[in-house]
Amino acid sequence: MNGSNGIYYTKIRDDTTSIPAAAATTVSFGENIPMGALESIVIRLTTVNTTNAVLADMGNLISNLRLTLNGDVFFDFRQAVSGGDNNNPSSIGYFLNSIGGRSVEKPSDLTKEAYFIIPCGLQVDQGVGRIETVLGYAAAAAAVASGTFQMWARYNTATQTSTVISPATSFTHANAIEQVVVRIPAMSKGQVVSGVLVQNDTPEDQLGAQGIRIMTQSAYGLDIDFLRTFNGDLMNGVMYADDDASVTQLTYAQEVAGTIFIPTFNLVGGDLILQVDSNAATTRTYTPVLVSAYNAREQARTRQTVSVAGNTSKAILDHVE
Repeated sequence: MNGSNGIYYTKIRDDTTSIPAAAATTVSFGENIPMGALESIVIRLTTVNTTNAVLADMGNLISNLRLTLNGDVFFDFRQAVSGGDNNNPSSIGYFLNSIGGRSVEKPSDLTKEAYFIIPCGLQVDQGVGRIETVLGYAAAAAAVASGTFQMWARYNTATQTSTVISPATSFTHANAIEQVVVRIPAMSKGQVVSGVLVQNDTPEDQLGAQGIRIMTQSAYGLDIDFLRTFNGDLMNGVMYADDDASVTQLTYAQEVAGTIFIPTFNLVGGDLILQVDSNAATTRTYTPVLVSAYNAREQARTRQTVSVAGNTSKAILDHVE
């Protein structure tokens, strides 16, 4: 029960009201969940809509998502560019696919079906846990007639890491090379910075030749294509739905314009200091990924004999190696 024997799924919420619309909207709710080794949260979203309500993938309709377990925020994400009229891969879908989660969709113009798997690796203590959700939707580009919203919990006794997505640091850039300090909250023992998501406020990179330099890991700035070479993006590493391109398969790309995920290889020691060469006056956000070890224990009863490891650090490195 509750993942004591490997993988275990339980439905947290199922409704027809927590869906996007032609106008921006926010939904919030709280739900009780059972105890156990919570590997990830799964959101399944469907809509029946007018043509071209979402020009690319459904993640573009999520402007912000905040998840809290028993008072502790473990996922705090704000999308810099969102909306049904954004004809680019969504930043949240790209982000989840970069950190060992998953964002997938069945491409279709009039009937959408999307899944967002959010890694967390948290222990829900004995008794009843409580998940609080605040989900902000951007406006769809056309009317949404109906739909469904589901939230699931996936428990897994083979979970290896706990993952926390901390609030982003925003920085107002001039047309210059500037130092950016990405604030890292007080970390628990063993917690490291596995990566940082950089988002511009427009779907344009607007980075100069010096790109971005992680001060502790490079003597020089790395331009945007250099960074995308090493994080796997240029190897068609971006996957998203675009029904104008295909309704039978996902579409691959080499970039999410204006957004890049940079692995930091489990840095420790405090705030993350970057040097950023911006070739335009703009505002960027920097979202750190914090990871620590998590050891879930199996109980002696009927159980799976093959484990599925949930490990955010390994998933990030798999894109790099």
